Amino acid sequence: MICAISGEVPEEPVLSKNSGLLFERRLIERYIEDHGRCPVTKDELTMNDLVAVKTNRIAKPRPLQVASVPGLLGMFQNEWDALMLSNFALEQQLHTARQELSHALYQHDAACRVIARLKKERDESRTLLAQAERQIPISAAGPAPVAITNGKRALEDEVGPDGKKMRPGINPVMIDELTECNSMLSAQRKKRQVPPSLAPIDALERYTQISSHPLHKTNKPGILSIDIDHSKDIIATGGIDTNAVIFDRPSGQVLGTLTGHSKKITSLKFVPRDELLITGSADKTVRIWQGSKDGSYSCRHTLKDHGAEVEAVTVHATQKYFVTASRDNTWCFYDISTGSCLTQVGEASGQDGYTAAAFHPDGLILGTGTSEAVVKIWDVKSQTNVAKFDGHVGAVTAMSFSENGYFLATAALDGVKLWDLRKLRNFRTLSPYDPDTPTSSVEFDFSGNYLAVAGADIRVYQVANVKSEWNLVKTLPDLSGTGKATCVKFGTDAKYVAVGSMDRNLRIFGLPGEEQMEEAPQSPAK
Repeated sequence: MICAISGEVPEEPVLSKNSGLLFERRLIERYIEDHGRCPVTKDELTMNDLVAVKTNRIAKPRPLQVASVPGLLGMFQNEWDALMLSNFALEQQLHTARQELSHALYQHDAACRVIARLKKERDESRTLLAQAERQIPISAAGPAPVAITNGKRALEDEVGPDGKKMRPGINPVMIDELTECNSMLSAQRKKRQVPPSLAPIDALERYTQISSHPLHKTNKPGILSIDIDHSKDIIATGGIDTNAVIFDRPSGQVLGTLTGHSKKITSLKFVPRDELLITGSADKTVRIWQGSKDGSYSCRHTLKDHGAEVEAVTVHATQKYFVTASRDNTWCFYDISTGSCLTQVGEASGQDGYTAAAFHPDGLILGTGTSEAVVKIWDVKSQTNVAKFDGHVGAVTAMSFSENGYFLATAALDGVKLWDLRKLRNFRTLSPYDPDTPTSSVEFDFSGNYLAVAGADIRVYQVANVKSEWNLVKTLPDLSGTGKATCVKFGTDAKYVAVGSMDRNLRIFGLPGEEQMEEAPQSPAK
């Protein structure tokens, strides 16, 4: 009998029920503790799958070479010679690895210099081209002027040699701005403490529905997206009825209903700095709405750069730029002030495009989810794909970065996966629902202490580290009767949770009795 791990006769043999392999007990138990699977077949294996094999203990005879002093000396000499040869081989391998590393670093440095030079030449060429176009006189009998879109004469309407629209790109000034924002937010994060006003765990355990507001139309029920302007405690909802509704939570009143999209609104985001709201829709357009002092909103820009449904909108930390992701397998980077598309990033591969997107809190990383169950991480400055995460089943429905900057949560048909961005690996999977029930939404609160998951119900978890367990704090029922909670957002300091479902009601969960303003009369039905 030989151990399948050590290749030696085991002192305490055990047998695997699944594979029939023989192991040394102490070796296989340690391997199961670390990996949870068979070291040979790679199938799942537990301690309960091991059966002890009873054998007679036999004293092993002493080898002939250790029976005398000359034999021992010869054995030691052989071991020393083998050690010296192994050490020499390791030194040779180390020298070779150092040479290869030096060569790779030299090539990388040379490539970076070439790229920088080419970018500089490209920018100079664009400048010269723009100057030349301004100097060319426009003939009176020439073609009609180029139509003005989004308030400017669009370079975006010009078509390049590859048949795609030409974009101005993210210039060096913008990149410096993004980098400066990243440095500032990273430094602030290291000093940030958990706010004392954050709702404690025992408070979340007592959360219940404190109000329900019918904001959308009865004939086309369903809220697909929620966002909260924490500075004013205003909630925006986007529905299947093609409308976005602005709701003032403290007063319980509807401030406005935004109409203009022709199909369902799939995503929306506030830009508090400029009192803007950005909506993305299945009608392939994105609209930027400008708020006024009286609480009303008017459409400022209508963006038509995508060729399929817009599935996600995410705003950069500077609140000067935003990104939209679409089923046409591209994502666009926009300047909020002008409504112009600076760059549109697309890929030749893929079938149904992007279904989710989110900026990292520091702003230099963008995450996207696809209908092919792939999560992609992008470098915003270079617009290059720097990492891919596989493992989900079904389209990625939602994603959220933790404020600590280390964790990414993604939702799909198989539940929620948590990714460690430092090691680029999945360290935990939450499967709150049965395999046929997709997880529709996932959201970290601003402090990074809680994670909310929405699907057949709403579940709030306490955020821990990579090795510790993420405990379920509270399960909130889906009171819509549809069994489909579609979106969830934390209020300021997690003092309440806003939930949208496949009916027309916005529901607020919190501590009963503490929010008297929520008892105001419900908004009139649409």
